[in-house]
Amino acid sequence: RSWLNVFTDFCCSFATSLSALDKEEHSAAVEDKGQTSADFSRIYSTDLLPAPGGEEMTGEFLKELVNILLAYISKSSQRSSKVLDFHHPHQLKEGLECFTLDLPDKPEPLEQLLVDCRDTLKYGVCTGHPRFLNQLSSGLDVVGLAGEWLTSAANTNMFTYEVSPVFVLMEEFLLRKMQSIVGWSDDVGDGIFCPGGTISNLYSVLLARYHFYPEVKTMGMGVLPQLALFTSEQSHYSVKKSAAVLGMGSKNVFMVKCDDSGKMIPSELESCIVAADKKGLVPFYVNATAGTTVYGAFDPLDAIADICQRHTLWMHVDAAWGGGLLMSDRHKMKLRGIERAWSVTWNPHKMMGVPLQCSVILVKKRGLLQECNDFGAEYLFQTDKIYDVSYDTGDKSFQCGRHVDVFKLWLMWKAKGSEGFGAQVNKCLENAEYLYDQLQRRTHFELVLKNKPEHSNVCFWYIPPSLRSLPPGPDRDARLHQVAPRIKGRMMEKGSVMIGYQPLGDKVNFFRCVFSNPATQQEDVDFLLEEIARLADDL
Repeated sequence: RSWLNVFTDFCCSFATSLSALDKEEHSAAVEDKGQTSADFSRIYSTDLLPAPGGEEMTGEFLKELVNILLAYISKSSQRSSKVLDFHHPHQLKEGLECFTLDLPDKPEPLEQLLVDCRDTLKYGVCTGHPRFLNQLSSGLDVVGLAGEWLTSAANTNMFTYEVSPVFVLMEEFLLRKMQSIVGWSDDVGDGIFCPGGTISNLYSVLLARYHFYPEVKTMGMGVLPQLALFTSEQSHYSVKKSAAVLGMGSKNVFMVKCDDSGKMIPSELESCIVAADKKGLVPFYVNATAGTTVYGAFDPLDAIADICQRHTLWMHVDAAWGGGLLMSDRHKMKLRGIERAWSVTWNPHKMMGVPLQCSVILVKKRGLLQECNDFGAEYLFQTDKIYDVSYDTGDKSFQCGRHVDVFKLWLMWKAKGSEGFGAQVNKCLENAEYLYDQLQRRTHFELVLKNKPEHSNVCFWYIPPSLRSLPPGPDRDARLHQVAPRIKGRMMEKGSVMIGYQPLGDKVNFFRCVFSNPATQQEDVDFLLEEIARLADDL
């Protein structure tokens, strides 16, 4: 709330300053169009900057837009408001009231655009709501939002220092900071901001293959042996997807067994490596997960690193979800051994609450990103520029254009400090512990995992009245499998709260509640459990 109050005061001051401008000149400009200062019904985008004299009208339009956003941000924090105003796809496609997805041939006035902005927010999901617990990324950080606004206003690209000097240097500083937190020394390390954890993981496989077989860059897959990759059976699906995209085949990804808590079993990894070798495949890459998507489990990184070292395999740690715990003195020991990884995925848009998207791939071997991806396009990466061209980072990426994802994280780090991020992580895990304790105390709820959660994931079933007298068995399981989807559907239609559900292995559909939203309090946890019981009373 303190950040919201500061931001509100700023916007009010901004609006007051605009009003104090030369009103006579502004009124004359508006009267030429036969309008009042607040009437956008006959004002069009062509009246805004860079149109001559468009400063005043641009200010008025942006002031109205800020008012819309302020109202949305304020409403997002109110527990009396809905998490979503749910409509089925056909309803939104057909149009609601003044809202339509159809695109016109002729331009529409700014008044309609402002209405469209309001309606877009109205019919969307309010991920900043304290009771949005559906995804690993949630919450609304006002400083991060300010960073996103500035980034969009700058509208630049991250491929060269010449067009993005400050952002390129920010990225270098932040990457070094994150490498230091991982535990790498100053003389090693590289990285780049990516469009999401899946792409970061794709980079890790690409780099591992190039490290062992650099000829693949020019000669293609035909010069390589059939390669084998290893990841846990509860890891993110992006590892299999990466193998498919890079032409190695998803069937050559060995899914290593996990223990009951969702952690990779090191002895099973060893067995899979031996099995792959016997099949004539060449093992080269192991993905360890720090914070699995469903259970929030942390693989035993040190034990996996020992195996990778013994077999000379690339060790990647997918810490997209769990990397934020490195910011917490209380919880960072759960990632012990991550410093031994050859590459790391870390998504600040998850536990650290940075607005989407903000994902990083960190690479221990400096220069490998450049060697693997560079093609030296002369229209961008000339070698005879007036500055040090090593700061032209575009050739480290397999993209060309790259969005500025660094500034919002940099600005939030300035606002919170490392300690503030640590406190935020601690609060999320405290909420998970509170939910775990409540589930143990309340009747008709069953925990999927009996142990205290390692991360902020808590998985559970709710047993509705009609199933409480049924003995365990296939009939009960089949009926219980339908419970979570039906409760979730009622949640969405009511708009009161949102959490996810899924099956896993032989376990039928269960709820997965994840905490990454700093706005969520213990009262929201209590509400969640009471709402589930209310919505399932007749099931």
